[in-house]
Amino acid sequence: MSNIVALNPSKSATDLAPPFNEQAEREMLGALLLDNRVMDQVGDFLRGDHFYVPSHQRIFSAVERLINKGQLASPTTLKGYFEADGDLSHVGGAEYLEGLKNAVTTTIGMKDIGGTVYDLYLRRELLTIGEQMSQDARPSPTQIGIEATHLIEQAELRLFNLATAGEAERGFTSFNKALANSIAIAEKAYQSDGHVVGLTSGFRDINRRMGGLHPSDLVILAGRPSMGKTALATNIAFNAAKAYVQSAKGSDGKPKEGGPIAFFSLEMSTEQLATRILSSAARIPSERIRRGEIKKDEMLQLSMAARDLAEVPLFIDDTPGITVMGLRTRARRLKRQHGLGLIVVDYLQLMSGSGSKSSDGNRVQEISEITRGLKGIAKELDVPVIALSQLSRQTENRDNKRPQLADLRESGSIEQDADVVMFVYREEYYLAREEPGRRADENESKFNERYTRWQSALAEAQNVAEVILAKQRHGPIGTIRLHFDGQFTHFEDLAESKAFDE
Repeated sequence: MSNIVALNPSKSATDLAPPFNEQAEREMLGALLLDNRVMDQVGDFLRGDHFYVPSHQRIFSAVERLINKGQLASPTTLKGYFEADGDLSHVGGAEYLEGLKNAVTTTIGMKDIGGTVYDLYLRRELLTIGEQMSQDARPSPTQIGIEATHLIEQAELRLFNLATAGEAERGFTSFNKALANSIAIAEKAYQSDGHVVGLTSGFRDINRRMGGLHPSDLVILAGRPSMGKTALATNIAFNAAKAYVQSAKGSDGKPKEGGPIAFFSLEMSTEQLATRILSSAARIPSERIRRGEIKKDEMLQLSMAARDLAEVPLFIDDTPGITVMGLRTRARRLKRQHGLGLIVVDYLQLMSGSGSKSSDGNRVQEISEITRGLKGIAKELDVPVIALSQLSRQTENRDNKRPQLADLRESGSIEQDADVVMFVYREEYYLAREEPGRRADENESKFNERYTRWQSALAEAQNVAEVILAKQRHGPIGTIRLHFDGQFTHFEDLAESKAFDE
């Protein structure tokens, strides 16, 4: 007697057949032909290609098209429709259409039937994606040079598109409910000490003018090199994470302010960014920390600062060239595991596009695709996203070097997609490089007068940074002044609040 057991038992044809329910498809079509108003129950998520039987796909699409035109969809009108199309026999003929209608006696529960049809469609698509993943994972001439991580991102993109393809529209909200939501937001802002309804930035005047960082907003923070945009973004991220640890808890048991932060650093390594934050907290210049030029008491200072910082929920990802899909996947995972209050991307021009044909070789199109993706992530995860951006060199060619919206580099849809556009500008940086020299035709008195004006302007601009709100969808624009300490890359509020110039 043989004891041999097959390691790979063959599967029956039934096991290998794609999942579908022909009876549910017939009931769905019959109900639609019996009462076209059934489309109101399923029209926001069900489509013709969700049916498995090809003739059912044709029938549903024809019914949908007639209803959308305001015409009656019945066996009679469909008969004429398919006869004109020369394809009536492919859907079972006139008798099949009449039989679908006559086989249904009620339209109750049709949303559930439609849901069954759609669920089985998703299962078939999952099988297709699985087969595609299996095929892509096997080495072949077409896969040469493609990294496995890229294949994973492609699979994640297919799964994400499948998961969101059938999402129903949000639908209408009554004005009464909208008013209640608006009052709740106003009450939250009123009860807040700083009148902040969004996530705190840690800066008094930014919070005052923006009301904090609002969920689902895309905030573009732009500036020329050495203006301090990374420092400001890091300070905001750290302030929000620190507030989450230190603030009192609300009635729901969660801290009232701040939140866990996802910081995607495409330019600096995790260690470099951590050193910056440690320098700012310990008030020891970062270059001295890197070179080891610190005293014994400063080492104790660093240790104490590191101990305090260890509790802050700030998570850093320094993956170079990360794609929007890769960022979305990691942010969703972080939100599920630790919660999420803010996403920071430094900076968006270093991100990679999806490699789609529309953006291939076109950098403006690729940046537009990235900003749309970041805005989608902000809405999907219901958190603000701060994306840093470079500015074009044309600012350097003007006498007034304060940036403008037109200076956004490879702008595309950056300005369009952003809810807020902020520029960081430091007049001190330019003045320090424009020390006047004596002209050949200039006497000493005039030179001294001009030099004194330059010294006065430089002294006035020293340690002052401007945060220019160039666009704010829900509030005023203008300029906020902050104190900037370059050796610690640290921003803080100015003591005097001449903070906002309209």
